Amino acid sequence: MSIERLFFKQHSRINLLLRISIFVVAFASVSFANPEISISDDESTVIVQNAPEQEVYVFGKAVIVKRQAKGVLAIGGDVIVEGRVEGDVATIGGDIIQEENAYIGGDVIVFGGSYKPKSQIPLREEGKETVMFGVLEDEIKGYAQQPSTLFSPTLSISYFVQRIVVALLWFIFSLVVMTIAPGAVSRSVSKIQLSFVKVCAIGAGGFLLGLILMIFAAVWLPTLLSATVGAMVILLFLFGYLFGRVSLQVTVGKIIQKRFFPSNNRSETLAVVSGVLFWTILLSLPYVWMLALFTIFAVGIGLVLTARSDSKRIASPAVNTIRQGIAEMP
Repeated sequence: MSIERLFFKQHSRINLLLRISIFVVAFASVSFANPEISISDDESTVIVQNAPEQEVYVFGKAVIVKRQAKGVLAIGGDVIVEGRVEGDVATIGGDIIQEENAYIGGDVIVFGGSYKPKSQIPLREEGKETVMFGVLEDEIKGYAQQPSTLFSPTLSISYFVQRIVVALLWFIFSLVVMTIAPGAVSRSVSKIQLSFVKVCAIGAGGFLLGLILMIFAAVWLPTLLSATVGAMVILLFLFGYLFGRVSLQVTVGKIIQKRFFPSNNRSETLAVVSGVLFWTILLSLPYVWMLALFTIFAVGIGLVLTARSDSKRIASPAVNTIRQGIAEMP
């Protein structure tokens, strides 16, 4: 074997060994760079050992941060911080427990639970906020752990009692609205009967546009402006739902009254009762309630967005009368 061939063969082996070494080092570095996250034996808890660049999102399980994490969001479970979290810590349907000497650098957000620091002065970043809504804790936690119950509620005596109470409250609220603004309700009922599809289409577009606007404001706009935009959109949704449901209840109640009750046994109160019962039952049916809820939002927002055109039509005869009177003045 010549010297050139021997040198070439040895050089090829060295190149191969170098490539294998580089591959092993790269694989090892990637493996050790991965966040150290594991699940307990009973699969009820996610254990975060060291994940400094990892946002941890968990559904239906608790989270324990042993050493470090970038941020944590748990839906349907508690968050226990024993180490350090640089960003926000949030939970829906659970509690946030901050152990002694643990650190949270961002906001603490709790829906359907509470924030429980173990030390009197917890280690927090200055200027960060604690947002806590501790209402309906068991219900929110149950829905978060078993979301199927949200779409198909469990029928029980307490559930029927709740539906009856809700129907009674909506009956009272509908009578109050009809007493305060009978003209607005009457015009809305007429509009629903004449152009239901148009009102629904406008309201659905407004609903989707409002959601997009809220997301855009939360991501791109400053905090104060984002909060203002979010509050305006939420008020539009809330007013649309309330007024839309009242109008739909009266509309359906009048249709039921016209179809199934004699002409000498009709009244506004009976129409409201019929409409309230119809929509309460519809919103209690599994899976159907989602379509019914979206319909109420769409109709209500559509009525709000098209109310200006109605006011112009109503105001125009009055304006013409005033103009005519001014023209006839000597």
